[in-house]
Amino acid sequence: LRPDTVGMQTSPNYLTHHFLIAMPHMADDRFDHSLIYLCDHSAEGAMGLVINQPSDLSLDDLLEQLAPELSGRTRQTVFNGGPVEPEHGFVLHDGERRWESSAELGPLTLTTSQDILRAMACGEGPQQALITLGYAGWGEGQLEDELADNVWLTTGRTPARGRRRRCSRRVAALCRCLGASSGARA
Repeated sequence: LRPDTVGMQTSPNYLTHHFLIAMPHMADDRFDHSLIYLCDHSAEGAMGLVINQPSDLSLDDLLEQLAPELSGRTRQTVFNGGPVEPEHGFVLHDGERRWESSAELGPLTLTTSQDILRAMACGEGPQQALITLGYAGWGEGQLEDELADNVWLTTGRTPARGRRRRCSRRVAALCRCLGASSGARA
């Protein structure tokens, strides 16, 4: 040790705004070939959204339950965001407009209120948005343990035009961009 570093604490390396790519030996089928955007990561745990597992639902299906008068206007895909609270919706989006329940995530915003869905149905929502039901969550130290076990590949980098890629190809494209292979389907 250098004398000027004795007694100094190193700050933890948190991965907020990074991506997790499930490695081929992932034992949890719910995360097989998953690409997760980490919305928050701290000493208390982590929260993220799976962004490459489309569900059989669309925004129109949600609106039939929430605002039937607005249904029939959009077929935007709703994603399986993770196994935690799958009955709750999350919208990860761009733009400066704030909704009834929004949290700034730096470059993006996470909204959980229904007003954004109504606006999206009327063409007044954010230009880029990803809708999920549920999220992926980790308790204190859980994600760090999984990272130490090499269950996840992490990166803060996204491939060009990554948002426009077909969901089934996002993981493979991101791995190619990193010079790695996740075993994901191309």
